[in-house]
Amino acid sequence: MSTNRISDDQWSKLVAFLRGHARVYVGQEEKCRRFVEGVFWIMRSGSQWRYLPQEYGSWNTVYKRFARWCDHGVWEQMHTWFAGDPDMESILLDSTVVRAHPCAAGAPKKKEVRPAKR
Repeated sequence: MSTNRISDDQWSKLVAFLRGHARVYVGQEEKCRRFVEGVFWIMRSGSQWRYLPQEYGSWNTVYKRFARWCDHGVWEQMHTWFAGDPDMESILLDSTVVRAHPCAAGAPKKKEVRPAKR
């Protein structure tokens, strides 16, 4: 299990925001929290969705819900809503948190090996 969890205080603020959002269905709070923490795990680790630990649920289900929230602007609105709250700083995901593949950061590409000319 990850040690990077949302604190109970942070979750209470987050769930209040989500319940007030017109395009979000929270349903069972425990499952929604698990989903949000799963998304945070993916964003912080830079891993592929299919490697999401099972403790967060099915990777495909988590991805589909994440994509739906992206389409509805939930993540962007959440970022804007909590940007001024220093207690929520650790849950805000931006480019300083998200990991990229080494080639995206300018790592040299493998060179093609060609047979020697005769």
